This record gives sequence, C-alpha cells and structure tokens, in this order.
Amino acid sequence: MDKKNFYVTTPIYYVNGDPHVGSAYTTIASDVIARYNKIKNKDVYFLTGSDEHGQKVEEKAKEMGFTPKEWVDKMAPRFQKLWEKLNISNNDFIRTTEARHMKAVKKILKKVYDKGDIYKGEYEGKYCVSCETFVPENQVINENHCPDCGKELRIVKEESYFFKMSKYQDKLLEHIEENKEFILPETRRNEVISFIKQGLQDLSISRNTFKWGIPLEIDENHVVYVWFDALTNYLTAVGYENNPEMYDKFWNNGEVVHIIGKDILRFHAIIWPCMLLSAGEKLPDKVVAHGWWTVNGEKMSKSKGNVVDPVKEIEKYGVDAFRYFLLKEVHFGNDGDYSDKAMVNRVNADLANDLGNLLNRTLGMSKKYFDSKVLQGEGTEVYDDEIKELWYKTLVEVDKHMTKLQFSFALESIWKFISRMNKYIDETMPWALAKNKEKHPRLKVVLYNLVESLYKIAVLVYPFIPESAQKIWNQLGFDGDIKKAKIADISDWGNVQYNHILGEAKPIFPRLEYVEEEKKLEDEINENLEIKNSISIDEFSKVNISVVEILKVENVKKADRLLKFIVDTGNEKRQIISGIAKYYPNKEELVGKKVLAVINLKPVKLKGELSQGMLLTTDEKKRVKLIEVDNAIKNGTVIR
Repeated sequence: MDKKNFYVTTPIYYVNGDPHVGSAYTTIASDVIARYNKIKNKDVYFLTGSDEHGQKVEEKAKEMGFTPKEWVDKMAPRFQKLWEKLNISNNDFIRTTEARHMKAVKKILKKVYDKGDIYKGEYEGKYCVSCETFVPENQVINENHCPDCGKELRIVKEESYFFKMSKYQDKLLEHIEENKEFILPETRRNEVISFIKQGLQDLSISRNTFKWGIPLEIDENHVVYVWFDALTNYLTAVGYENNPEMYDKFWNNGEVVHIIGKDILRFHAIIWPCMLLSAGEKLPDKVVAHGWWTVNGEKMSKSKGNVVDPVKEIEKYGVDAFRYFLLKEVHFGNDGDYSDKAMVNRVNADLANDLGNLLNRTLGMSKKYFDSKVLQGEGTEVYDDEIKELWYKTLVEVDKHMTKLQFSFALESIWKFISRMNKYIDETMPWALAKNKEKHPRLKVVLYNLVESLYKIAVLVYPFIPESAQKIWNQLGFDGDIKKAKIADISDWGNVQYNHILGEAKPIFPRLEYVEEEKKLEDEINENLEIKNSISIDEFSKVNISVVEILKVENVKKADRLLKFIVDTGNEKRQIISGIAKYYPNKEELVGKKVLAVINLKPVKLKGELSQGMLLTTDEKKRVKLIEVDNAIKNGTVIR
C-alpha cells in the first residue's frame, strides 16, 4: 500500500572535512525523491544533518587547534551553505550535539538497557578510528586494514558496554528475506545477507578513552559509541523524545527511506535495525545504498588534487546541470565516474539539444504562426494517439523507477517522451501545415499538443532540475509556483486552456564548450607576476632538502611546543627539534613516515637539545603539517 506520509533521510555527514561530490550526490538524490513524493501529493519530511561526536572529531579538533565544540560549530554551517547552493529542500538539519538529540539517545538506550540487552565487558581487538568501529578478526583485510575504508587498524583494549546484537540476528535475517525492498539495490541486499549469515557479534556501544560524546547514563565514565549515537538522529528529528504525534505520523505511519553511501551500509542495514528491534520500534522501509564516484577513472584523493568541489562545479555549469548529470550519468547503486567532458556532453545532448530545442521550437512556431496564443484546432492523426499513449506509459514507468530510487531509469523514461515529442515535430511538419490555410486547424492541434507536452514535462523534471522546470513553466506563460503542481493534475491530456498566451523563449540550457584542462591552466598564467623575496637558482641550490625517515619521536622536557625527532638521512642518524607538538597529539603515529628536511643548516641548541636540521612543514595558520613523501622513496634522496 502506498503510504500518504513520506520520510526521507540522508546520512548525517561527518564534520572532519568539507562536503564533496559524494555527499552532494546523496543529498541531491534525497532531495529529488522528496520533491517527487511532494508532487505525488504526499506529506513529506526530509532530513539531513551533521555527525559531531567521537574520537575522530576530538583528534581532528586538537590537530587544528580548536576545542571539539568550536570545530563542529565551524564545520556544520559549511554543509548547510552548500545544501542551499544545491537547492536542497530539507525540512530539518539535525546536529548530534543538540539537546533534543541527546535526550533521544538517552531514551533509546534506556529502552534497550531495560530490555536486558546491554552488559558491561572488556574489549580487546582491532579498531578503525576513521569508521569509529571495532573490526572482528574475520573481517580484517590486507593483514591489518578496515574492510570498509581500507585504513590501518589500531589495537585497542578497554572496558566497554556491549549491546546484544547477536540476539537479533535471526529476526533481522527474517525481516530482510520477507521484505525484498528493505535493502536496495539487490546486490547490496545480498551482501548484507551474506554478512549476517557469517554470524553477528555483540556491539561495543561505549568508550572511556576520550570524552567528546554523550555521557552514558548508567556509567558517566563512558561516552556513547558514535554509531549508536549517530543512527538515533533519524528518530530525534521526527519527535521521538518530545513529539509523539509527529513521530507517529512520519515514523510509525510513514514510508521511511534512508539514502546512504555503500561504505556505511552495514551500520544502517544491520546495527540500526537491531537497535530498533531491541527498543521495540518500527524498522525503516528502505535502506538504499549508492556507489562511489571516481574522477577521470581515478579514485578521488586530496594528494592527487582531483577531489571534485561541488561549489566550483555549480559555478562552472549551473546547479541544475550538476544535479541532472549526477543522477543521469550512473545507475543509482553503481559506482560512477565524474569528468568535465562527460558533463559537457550530457548537458549538451540532453538539456540543450533535446529539452531546450523542444521548448524553443514550440514557442518559436507558436509565436510565428499564432502570435503566441494556444488555439483550438480540429482533426486527429495516429501521431497524436501515439504521443498520448506514450505519456500515460511514461507516468507509470517513472513512478515504478522512482519507487525503487532508480533515478537514471526514471530520467531515461522522461527523455524517451521528450525525444518522441521532437520526433512528433518532424512527423507533423508544422512549417508545411502553416503554408496552407486549410491546414491551420491541424496546425493548431499540433502546437497545442507540443505546449501540453512541455507543461507536463516541466512538472515531471521538476524534482531533478527545479529552477529550470520553473523557467520552462514561466516561458509557457504560467506564473504559479511549479512546486505546487501535482502529478494527478497532469495525468490526463488537456491541461492547457485554449486562448492561453505563451511567454517569450529564452535559452535555459546554453550549450557548453569542453576545454582541455591544460588549456585552462595556460589561460590562468600571469606573465607579469611579481615574485616577493625572490632568490636565484644558485642561491636555492645551496639549500640541501632531503628525504628523511622518522625513527623515533618524543616530547622535549619542559617545552610543550617542541618534539624531538631521531631521523635517518640515508647516511647517518640525526636529531632534529621541531615546534609542532600541538599539531601531533598522537606523535607515535609519525614513526616510520618519510618527510622532507633541510639537512645543511648550522646545528643549534633549543631548550638544551641539539637540533641538526629542520623538518619542513606547511605554513597555513592552525593547519601546520609535516610534508610527507611516498615511503618508496629512498632515505637521503635530494629534492631539486
């Protein structure tokens, strides 16, 4: 049964870095499905937000010179601002540091504890700081790496409270097998089933080695494990702790859809349902996992400098072109590749050529032949019946695909109709009909059908490209807000009234030109650049910058800012003092790394310690970092 209330969520995004194309993709997809359900006349609630607790946040804040609260307050607005730029229509932006959320976490934990599903124990094993999760030995990959993010694991031994997740293994498996669309797409569903059948272990839900988190009420020496904290946000936002009417409407009696990246599927499809089963709450209706994005065939990496910045892409191509490309280019659930060339080709072919030309030709001919007025004609031909039949089929296909969140397939169905309407122009040849006054009644029918089709197309593409859809409506002479339109209103043929006056045609989708990156870089070169404090090549050649390997690092006594490094220069061992202690609270992690050092400086004493060189660092305020190089490079290699 199709439920009247619809609740869609993005994951809450971790605030350790700026939003990127992956988080933009998830949020745009959620926005599209929210808007689509609104035009289906459903009552929609759309949530996104930020995940702000945990060890990773605490460590990042220290590294950057902030308190955890200062850091999350600085980072969360960056996501909110980007969502505004991407025209995201969320109802709420939740932050896990809010009081309402802390109350909700305490409420669900109390339910689970009262059920007898929480006990105290000790955990010793491998832990991924990046994913904030302990990794059982049978899931470790590449000797000592996380199966989800691939990063190296730490060995951790500490007291912890555990959730009896293993108790709900059979119930969860039964639910997944009975509800075929609980996990989408099917490939991800099969992965989860296979994982559960290996056997679920009880889940550590608290930590006592750091403080940045929600205190555990049964033992305030512990803070709540970040995933138990984070996942509860979906309940918080719809009134779990303070608004039973809203909670009943959207959670208990709504269709609940979580849209996530495949890297956090296990948390949402295993841990989260088990928590809800224990707490006696309804499970979400769908957990939908999409793939990852590469760039020009390569994995995105800050070191490679190929991370896609959504803000820059919007500035280059426009928000609707960016939204359309992400959802059309790849089948939701698969990995996708982002490139300027693909973007330009997709926008030109689909938006400028197909949709843009259909609009421009229709408005142009209407103005030329009937002074932009929609008139009643006479006569029906087989082409008219074909386009109407295809329209009804299109509505059914689009709804089928959108129900399964297959956005690219839905767009293919819409564009099949757009292409058919372009073909309709070629078949009916309005220019030929215009030459013979006796055929003007038929010409009026043809132009009416074209205007009617565009009226409908605008509503159907609105969830994907809302600004452009509004412009199409306005150019068709309709002043209302297109978001108020409903699919039920456009289901039948004949929405546009006779004698309606059309607007002026203006390019909505200008054609884009693809420029090779090398050409762009050349254009940005300033031949008259002034170099400050310039030196000659001879002067630079006096500085010996070499690759050194860090063998040992420790604090300098009575000098909080200083670290003492023992490094291997390839020829000998040296001691170097560096004032970067506050940027590396976990200094032991530096051992084994290869960095750059100036090794022909005159030795000096700092706080009584001999320093035989200088480690090179970045010089950005609050982001001082050692300059690391690939471990494959030999110690002593000279930088020229």
